[in-house]
Amino acid sequence: MMDGAGLPEIRSTCPYCGVGCGVLLRPDGNGGLDVRGDPDHPANFGRLCSKGSALGETVGLDHRLVAPRVNGQDAEWDETLQLVADRFSKAIAEHGPDSVAFYVSGQLLTEDYYIANKLMKGFIGSANIDTNSRLCMSSSVAGHKRAFGTDTVPGTYEDIDQADLVVLVGSNLAWCHPVLYQRLLAAKNARGTKIVVIDPRRTASCDGADMHLALEPGSDVALFNRLLVAIHENGAVDNTFGVHTTGLQAALDAARKDDPAITGLDSAQLDEFCRLWIGTGKVVTVYSQGVNQSTSGTDKVNAILNCHLATGRIGTAGCGPFSVTGQPNAMGGREVGGMANMLACHLDLENSSHRTMVREFWDAPMMPDAAGLKAVDMFRAVGDGRIKALWIIHTNPAVTMPEADAVRDAIAACPFTVVSDITAVTDTARLADVLLPATAWGEKDGTVTNSDRTISRQRAALPAPGEARPDWAILAEVGRRMGFERAFDYTNPAEILREYAALSGAARKFGRDFDISGLSTLENTEYEKLEPQRWPISPDRNGGRFFADGAFFHSDRKARLLPVTWQPPAARTSPRFPFRLNTGRLRDQWHTMTRTGLSPRLSSHLAEPFVDIHPEDADRLAVAPADLVSVSSPSGTAILRARITDTVNSGQVFAPIHWTGETAPSARIDRLVAAATDPVSGQPESKAGVVSITRFDAAWYGFAVSCNAMALQSTYWAQVKTAQGYRAELAGAQPITAWEDEVKRLFACPNADAATIIDKKRGTARVVLHDDGLLIGALFISRTPVAVMRDYLADLPGTEATDVLTGRPKADVPHQGPILCACLGIGINTILDAIETRQLMSVDAIGAAIGAGTNCGSCRPEIADLLHERWSQEFGPVAKL
Repeated sequence: MMDGAGLPEIRSTCPYCGVGCGVLLRPDGNGGLDVRGDPDHPANFGRLCSKGSALGETVGLDHRLVAPRVNGQDAEWDETLQLVADRFSKAIAEHGPDSVAFYVSGQLLTEDYYIANKLMKGFIGSANIDTNSRLCMSSSVAGHKRAFGTDTVPGTYEDIDQADLVVLVGSNLAWCHPVLYQRLLAAKNARGTKIVVIDPRRTASCDGADMHLALEPGSDVALFNRLLVAIHENGAVDNTFGVHTTGLQAALDAARKDDPAITGLDSAQLDEFCRLWIGTGKVVTVYSQGVNQSTSGTDKVNAILNCHLATGRIGTAGCGPFSVTGQPNAMGGREVGGMANMLACHLDLENSSHRTMVREFWDAPMMPDAAGLKAVDMFRAVGDGRIKALWIIHTNPAVTMPEADAVRDAIAACPFTVVSDITAVTDTARLADVLLPATAWGEKDGTVTNSDRTISRQRAALPAPGEARPDWAILAEVGRRMGFERAFDYTNPAEILREYAALSGAARKFGRDFDISGLSTLENTEYEKLEPQRWPISPDRNGGRFFADGAFFHSDRKARLLPVTWQPPAARTSPRFPFRLNTGRLRDQWHTMTRTGLSPRLSSHLAEPFVDIHPEDADRLAVAPADLVSVSSPSGTAILRARITDTVNSGQVFAPIHWTGETAPSARIDRLVAAATDPVSGQPESKAGVVSITRFDAAWYGFAVSCNAMALQSTYWAQVKTAQGYRAELAGAQPITAWEDEVKRLFACPNADAATIIDKKRGTARVVLHDDGLLIGALFISRTPVAVMRDYLADLPGTEATDVLTGRPKADVPHQGPILCACLGIGINTILDAIETRQLMSVDAIGAAIGAGTNCGSCRPEIADLLHERWSQEFGPVAKL
C-alpha cells in the first residue's frame, strides 16, 4: 500500500452547491483522496459542509463507467464517436437542425459548456441546448434581465458580512448552502445582524432567525408588494437613486392591487416585517428555489428587486438582492450561454447585432435567430417525435424533470439517445443507446463560477479511470467528425478559456456586464496557477459590485421596476387533491445521490424517503408515525414514509427530491410534479403541486442489512450505502410465506447458513445469514413498521456478530445511534450521553465537549432540539438553549 502523506495538496473547488468552496486535495496513494477546506479561498476560508467534508468517500471506481457502450455493449471510442456524429448529422440532414437537442448540466465546467454551446448554436445551427439549471435559477436570470438589462448578480458574499438585516426568501440556507449560513451566523454574533426567514416551512434556517414569516405557498409577490407600498407610504423611496430607474409608479399601482391577506400572515406580522426592512439601512435579500421554482417565479424575483431599486439598496456594501445558485457552475452556464434563449457573454440570441458578432467571431456557418426549446418543452418534443437525436450530459432528467414518468418514457422512445456520464447506473443512463464515459470531479480540469461571480479552478488530482475522457474533448471530437475540424481543434482547456475570454472582449462594444477579457492572453502555465477571482476581469474593471454608480444595462442605462401582481399557483387544491406539495433538498444529499449516495456518512442522517405531514392532518388521515403513505397527484403516485411534524402547516406537505429508481423506485418525487412553467423563464413549479395522501396498507414491513447491494423487488424499498455494506427499508402489498428462501434470494447467498425466528401467527420473521462465521445479511419482518436498532444493525455485516436476531445491542454494549453530525460522524446517543453526564446546557457547550456542530454547523438546530427536549423533561417548557 502507498501512503499519500508526502504528496502535495492540489487546490480545487467543491462540486456541490453554488457557494463554490475551495478544497485542498491530496491523493492517498490508493485511488482515494484526502479532502479539506482551502483556508485561502474567498468563498469559504477553509470551512466545508457535511457533503464537502465527505468528498473523499465518493471517488471510488466500483460505480464508474470506464468504456463507451453502444446498445449495452462495450465499444471503441472511434466507432462510438463516429456513430454519434453520423446519427446527429443524419437527423439534421433529413429533418433540419431543430430535430436534435443537447440537455446539459451545471456539473459541466465552463470550458465544457462553451464547446457544447458553440457546437449547437454556431455549427449545428439550432438553439436546442438547455440545462438542468433551467429547473433551479432561470427565473432569476429572467428577473435580472427585466430589471437590469442583463443577468447581473449585483452583490458579493462580503455583503452578508456587512449587512444589518439579511432576509432569506425561499432559501433553507442552513441546509442547502451551509457555509454561507455559518458566515451569516458569524455576522449575527459579531455585529448583531438581524435575520428574517420567509418560508412556508419552519426549516433549520429558522433556528438563528429573529423572525419567521410562514407565508402561504406562492404568495411572495403579495408580500413584497406590501413592502413596496409601505416603502412609499413611509417616505423611504430614494429619489436620488430614482433618477437611475424607471417604472416606480406603475409598480406601485400594481402593488396596491394585491391584498396582503393573500400571504396568510396577520397585519401585525406584516407591519413588523415592513418596519424592520424599511428601518434598516443595510439589507441583503437572499433568495433561492422557493422563489424561482414557480409559475410566477420571474414576477417574484422582480417584486424583490423592486424594493431594492426603490430604496437604492443595491450595489453598495451590505445591500442588495442576492440569488444563491444550487450547482457549482450554474453561473458559468449562464455566462457561457448554455441555455436555449441565450448567447455567450450575456448577449441576446434574438438581437441580430449580437448574433452577427458571435457568428463572425466563431466563423460559424449559421446561427439560430430564435430561442430553442427550454427543458420542459424539449422533453415534450422528444416525446412527440420532433427530436430525433438527443444528447444528455451529466444530468438525470428521467428523475428530475416534472412529470418524470412521461419524460422517462419519452427518452426511452427517442430514436437516438446519447448519455455522457460517470456511471451507467442512473435512471437516465439505462435508457441510452450510447453511453460515453466522462471524467468526474477529482479528474476534471477547468473553471467554474460561483454565486458571487468568483471564477475558480477545478483541478485534476486523480487520473481518469479506464477510457474516460473530458467532456470538452468528447464534444470537440464529435464537432470535428461532423465536418467542423478547424472550429473545434482544441488540445487543452486553457485554449478554450482564452477563446471565451477573447469573445467577452469582443462583446464589450455592446456595453454588457460580462467581461473576462483579461484572461484572453493567459498562458497555459498561468492557467494552471489561476487564483480565484471575481469577474469582471479586464484592464479597466476588476471584481467588485455592480450598480453603485446607477449605471444599468438597458439601452437608456436605467433599471426597470416591473408592475407585478400575485398569481396563484398553477394547480389548485380540491377535495380530490387537498394538500399542497412542497419539494426540496436535504442537508446531506444532493440532486439524485449519484455522488452523495456513495458516502455512508451522508446516507446515515436521513436514510429513507419521507413526507412531512402536520399532526392534525395525520390524525384526520389515521396515519401514525413511521406508517407508509401513498402520495398521488394528477401525474403519478409515490410511496413515502410518513414523518409527523409541525414544521409544515396543516394542508401542506414536504418531500425531498433525491431518491431514484436506483435507490427507492416508488419515491421518485418529480413524477408527482406537474410540468407547469413560468411563462417568462420556462422554470417549472416544483414548490406548489397538489396531492392526496392515503395510508399504504402493507401486508408486511421489513428492514435489512447486507454486505452487498440487495436484489430488492418489493412494492416499496429504499436502499442506502453503509460503512459495512447496505441497509434497506422494505414493504410489500402481498404476503410472503417462505422467508428463508426469500432472504437467500435477497442476499444472493443460496448456500449460506441461516438462523431464523418465524412466527406465522404474528406475521413476524427474523432471518440471519452467516458464511464462514461472518454475517452476510439479516432481514427483520413485521406486520407493522419494524422496531429494531437500525444503526446498530447496519454496523454488523462482515463481522462475526452472533447476537443479531434480537435486533439491538446488549445492555452493556453502548452504541452511538443514528448519525446527527455527519461531518464528524457523531450519533444522537453520544450527544444525549454528553448532555446527561456532563450537564451540558448549550449547543456551544456540546461542541466544545465532543465536537458536534463545530464544522459546517448545519446540525446545530437538531442539537438544539435534543437539548430542548432533554431539559424540558426536567424543568418543564424552556426556551431553546
